Amino acid sequence: MSAPAYTRDQAATFALLDLTQGSVITQALYVAARLSIADILSDGPLAAAEIAKRADANPEAVYRLLRLLSGYSVFAEGEDGRFGLTPMASALRDDAPDSMRGIALLMGHPLFREDWGHLLTSVRTGEPSLPTLRGMGAFEFLMANPEYRIAFFQGMGNLSAPETDPVVAAYDFSRFRTIVDLGGGRGALLAGILNRANASTGILFDHPQATADAADVIKAAGVAGRCTIENGSYFETVPAGADAYLLKHTLHDFSEPQIRAVLKNVRNAINPSGALFVIEYVLPEGNERHIGNIIDMWLLLMLGAKERTRQQYADLLASEGFRLTSIIPTTSPVSIIQAEPV
Repeated sequence: MSAPAYTRDQAATFALLDLTQGSVITQALYVAARLSIADILSDGPLAAAEIAKRADANPEAVYRLLRLLSGYSVFAEGEDGRFGLTPMASALRDDAPDSMRGIALLMGHPLFREDWGHLLTSVRTGEPSLPTLRGMGAFEFLMANPEYRIAFFQGMGNLSAPETDPVVAAYDFSRFRTIVDLGGGRGALLAGILNRANASTGILFDHPQATADAADVIKAAGVAGRCTIENGSYFETVPAGADAYLLKHTLHDFSEPQIRAVLKNVRNAINPSGALFVIEYVLPEGNERHIGNIIDMWLLLMLGAKERTRQQYADLLASEGFRLTSIIPTTSPVSIIQAEPV
């Protein structure tokens, strides 16, 4: 006998109910990541009791956790009762090419959950709630809490790493003689670009802490002979005379006066025939579902910053002497916003 069909109102009600349970799924993924269950299953399916033994956890509770996640296609229970990896579960492996384990560990972290518990304050005031909650800004709090800082930046790396290849594939940078990546951290994006633009040279420019591992990344990519690392603050100055400047997930972290300071420095430094590339989420007009709208709320909560639409980027760039010439989509959620000095 088939189940009765929902009415339209019932379907909407239960769809909303499902959305309200999202935090439960987040916590389940966090626990699975903490217990390294996907890594335990990397050699093949196992019974819940064996998984629990290797994870030092309760067998029945592990079964119930996996049963829950299997309903969302994270793990799968076979006819023999053993659990195995699915494509989504494979992304929870620590050694997966585009691992999401770090972001799962961040999203379920107790401090992260506490931060989001104060979203109401930010929505009411339009200001970040973290300075009041923590007694300091978001970056200062991360620096003061090493364990959380590691979890935070590993999670951010999980979000950023899968975007590198799509960005490199979406645009041919080979016409530029010198490419500067401002705030490029470990240098993965610049290294990827230089691997394709094999006659170009690059400058990675960021704070010393951010570039600590960059030399190894650049060397492993085989572009060390064409890429230098310089340290400094793009609020104060940037390397001068380059043909292309990159800003990936950098501008959205700052207030408008800070953004204008960075853009002004780039405008003063760039070759007249050069180009600026801002690589960010570009919010769609209207109510289209987009990850950028989630990150936008995150930026409000933590920093009082925001994501922008195409028109908002055009206006912002124009304010500091740039004309938005095109927005190039990629196969990831980010787009490449190209601008030229005027």
